[in-house]
Amino acid sequence: MHTILKSNGKEVVIGIDKPFVIIGEKINPTGIKKLGLALVENNMEYVIHLAKRQVAWGADVLDVNVGHPQIDEAAMIAIVVEAVQSAVDVPLCIDSNDPKILEAGLKFATGKPLINSVNGEEKQLSAVLPIVKERGAAVLGLTIGESGIPATAEERLIVAGHIIERAAKMGIPIEDIIIDPLVMTVGHNSLAATVTLKAIELIRKEYGVNMSLGASNVSFGLPDRHSVNSAFLALAMQAGVTCSITDPIKLGSSIRATDLLLGRDANSIRYLKYFRATEKLREAEAAVK
Repeated sequence: MHTILKSNGKEVVIGIDKPFVIIGEKINPTGIKKLGLALVENNMEYVIHLAKRQVAWGADVLDVNVGHPQIDEAAMIAIVVEAVQSAVDVPLCIDSNDPKILEAGLKFATGKPLINSVNGEEKQLSAVLPIVKERGAAVLGLTIGESGIPATAEERLIVAGHIIERAAKMGIPIEDIIIDPLVMTVGHNSLAATVTLKAIELIRKEYGVNMSLGASNVSFGLPDRHSVNSAFLALAMQAGVTCSITDPIKLGSSIRATDLLLGRDANSIRYLKYFRATEKLREAEAAVK
């Protein structure tokens, strides 16, 4: 099953038989004070820098989130979407918990974007799915039910099924739904990753849909988070995850290596091209510093 995202000039195909798709996470002011300040000052120079850098380091899609208490988010997301699209030609993932902000961003997003996100709560389903249908977008479905994040893989499968069923009733094709089975920190619960991996396997077997993960959640509160994130993402890719909202600079090499080991890179061509390109990027960025 393939999920297709589009910009003006680029098509990105997500599928278990395709290379893993990286959705760059950096255009999000949460935890990035410099970006928050740039948004408050309506300065798009730093936004464009983040967009270009992520694409240079291998991002196939860019997540756009402008959540900040000091700005009009509906107005700002339109400005940021246009700025990003003026700088790079990749599909966008419009990211907000507020349907009004999603709609504002989608008005300016070209091609076929991804919406981040909907979950299994009726309030969210009834608010977001009509937007997905009207726009003809793809949507990220989080396995959160009315009582929060289910503790077991089987319960997350049920929530995934509910999202898929509700979307189908609205005429949204199953290939336009990407399920996020969610992962909690193993620092709090040592079995958190295994629950997620089992959920991935169950959802893949039952529905065959594409899946995404915010892999960095797994390492929250632990030292050397990069090693934990890399290891978990490799396991998740083998289990059936096909894309991730993540940092292309930190995890791009691990993702390319895992694709290679899973037989998705004939003659190692993609891995070698990535290695050569990023080697030059490291040298160029080091020279600037």
